[in-house]
Amino acid sequence: MGRYRGRSRFPAWAKALIALILAGALAYAALLGTVLLGSRDQLRGEPGAMIVLGCKVEQWGPSVLLQDRLDEALDYWEDHPEILIVVSGGQGSNEPTTEARAMADYLMEAGVPEEQLLLEDRSHNTNENLRYSIELLAGAGYDTTADIAVVSNGFHLARVRLLWERAAGGDGNLTTLAAPSSHLPSLLYMYVREPMALVKSFVFDR
Repeated sequence: MGRYRGRSRFPAWAKALIALILAGALAYAALLGTVLLGSRDQLRGEPGAMIVLGCKVEQWGPSVLLQDRLDEALDYWEDHPEILIVVSGGQGSNEPTTEARAMADYLMEAGVPEEQLLLEDRSHNTNENLRYSIELLAGAGYDTTADIAVVSNGFHLARVRLLWERAAGGDGNLTTLAAPSSHLPSLLYMYVREPMALVKSFVFDR
């Protein structure tokens, strides 16, 4: 008489679901690792131009994350006072002005001459930020194959590098400057969001 083996504790569909969840968790962990590894300065050459990527503008002015980016740009400008600066960002439906205008006003109040600023005010995502900023620099006579710095919060920079390769045809001329993120709730949210944004950009932002 054969032994009674009983039923498996988990049906096949449950095992498949658990395997899918584990695979998703591993994929997310790998993406998060990519974001974390990318969240630092990478300095190359001597950039003659700097692009500051936009972020939310509140009714009272640049959001805390955007101020972090602008302050990082100001720190670099103080050491490189001749650098050409592109402020990049359009106007969202809940913003009082374009991100580019708010950023330019902030930088000029800190002492940056208006003639060193180029306003890219059409973009609504990171892919457009980079592409339109490169177009603007080229139109201003800057050699866009020369060294260029891009400023954003650290969590954003892995995606910036991915999109820069597509927008500029490689990243050999790219310096990235990682602004600290002084608003902890926003920082935690962005580290949850950014791995998925990285996938979205990889697939759709061409």
